Amino acid sequence: MHRWNRSAERRATGRELLASEDGSASIEFLTVGVILLVPLVYLVLALGQIQHAVLGIEGGARHAARAIAQAGSHEHGMAAADRAIRVALADAGLSADAVRVAIACDPAPDACDTPRGTVSVRLDATVPLPLAPPGLHLGAGVGVPVSALASQPVSAFGGSP
Repeated sequence: MHRWNRSAERRATGRELLASEDGSASIEFLTVGVILLVPLVYLVLALGQIQHAVLGIEGGARHAARAIAQAGSHEHGMAAADRAIRVALADAGLSADAVRVAIACDPAPDACDTPRGTVSVRLDATVPLPLAPPGLHLGAGVGVPVSALASQPVSAFGGSP
């Protein structure tokens, strides 16, 4: 009988070892850490890219409106606005082809150099999400739409020469 008790004791210690939680904390930490960390890192990357594009779009609209309002003529203003928008978009990492530009001049829609008028520039773009392959061709875009509107008054004495 003495021998049977030893095997019973050995079985009990084997069960205790299996039921023991020694070493499981590190596995749980790694599992939960990866499950929480990967989406958090992706969220930070996505928000950073979106904010970078928003600042570029806003800067482009603001500088384009100012360039048109201070230009000596309508044509010079449009050329200066085009350069300002292209520089701002290049700094933001956006393609100039992917941005819609709308310029409105008040009171004369075809003459942005009218004294005491107002120039409004609107830029609309879609910021692609990071790590999203462009070849997905999903019906709904894989990006975030951003837009900016800037208005600038034209001087009562007309644009600068």
